[in-house]
Amino acid sequence: MKYHVKDLDLAPSGRLRMEWAEREMPVLRQIQQRFAAEKPLKGVRLSACLHVTTETGNLARALVAGGADLVLVASNPLSTQDDVAAALVTYDEIPVYAIKGEDNATYYEHIHAALDHKPHMTMDDGADVVGVMHKERRDALGNVIGGTEETTTGVIRLRAMAAEGALQYPIIAVNDAMTKHLFDNRYGTGQSTLDGIIRATNVLIAGKVVVVGGYGWCSRGIAMRAKGMGANVIVTEIDALKALEAVMDGFRVMPMIDAAAIGDIFVTSTGDINVVDQQHFAVMKDGAIVCNSGHFNVELNLPALAAMATGDPRRVRPFVEQYTLPDGRHINILADGRLVNLAAAEGHPSAVMDMSFANQALCAEYMRIHAEELEHTVYAVPEDIDQAIARLKLNAMGVQIDVLTEAQQKYLASWQEGT
Repeated sequence: MKYHVKDLDLAPSGRLRMEWAEREMPVLRQIQQRFAAEKPLKGVRLSACLHVTTETGNLARALVAGGADLVLVASNPLSTQDDVAAALVTYDEIPVYAIKGEDNATYYEHIHAALDHKPHMTMDDGADVVGVMHKERRDALGNVIGGTEETTTGVIRLRAMAAEGALQYPIIAVNDAMTKHLFDNRYGTGQSTLDGIIRATNVLIAGKVVVVGGYGWCSRGIAMRAKGMGANVIVTEIDALKALEAVMDGFRVMPMIDAAAIGDIFVTSTGDINVVDQQHFAVMKDGAIVCNSGHFNVELNLPALAAMATGDPRRVRPFVEQYTLPDGRHINILADGRLVNLAAAEGHPSAVMDMSFANQALCAEYMRIHAEELEHTVYAVPEDIDQAIARLKLNAMGVQIDVLTEAQQKYLASWQEGT
């Protein structure tokens, strides 16, 4: 078995932490049990490019239980948990290519290792496997029947490919499932982003002006959690409806150039480039803290900041690079501009990843069954899968809900009855 991980001696720690995470993942556990009995993915070569965390480790085990021939690679150079990677290789005999802090060349070597697997199915977190396959490794396309994508950024890329007619196989946008973006993006990203900022800096959030770039599901969660910790939150937006929603939720809304002069902490989560740009760095306060919780670090224009700064940045804490501007002001960048919640903390709590990875597993099964019926475009998660996951989660939480009576069902299906 080929693999590339930091140190197999870390495996016992990874196994224990995966077991801890699994306790909070009852939906995926039930799916894994069914997969083990039914083997719906038997014979499927699956290349997964995901954040290699404890929760992902449990997804990998569920996919293998379902019969998948799996290769797992990292979707971000700083999000890998090396002990989990070692545990999956050692105890589960899953080929893993992931090392925390790997350089760009190694990152793409690992992507190519995923494609060397000649996958029938891809499972992406940012669409890098899909992108490399379509641009450089078209030799791997012939085997692929379909895939899934878990991030807003990745879905944006894939929809652009589909619009241009470039996408060569169907992909399900797991990111857009209600049980994903309502919970993983809002509650998971919200909590874990604040966790990453605090771990990296140990600053007090209460009383700070926190500027949140965007007001999509991830940014909603970040703004909500920052407000709950006592921050004065400002939201920046380009979408009038989302900006209006932020105002009605009680946040100040203004252009980033205005917020840049008064913010203490900046967090982006939009999926676009240069959300914090040269003109914003130019007016920031001395000591401003800037980070990103979107999938790629391009949301912060770090080359522009480096060009503005005098000399190289200082690493003042493990995840804090401090840039000095000519007038003596300091700008602090967290986690090299990469996902601060995964680079400086542990990512989403397993309780919300339970639903996201349940979507991944069930959508992989759906793709295996329905791939020949699907066109080369991006599909929403089938509603029955979304509803099934919600029901499983409620049952695991011991929560019961009402059921429509026959009369209620008839009323809702009729147009003839009114008041």
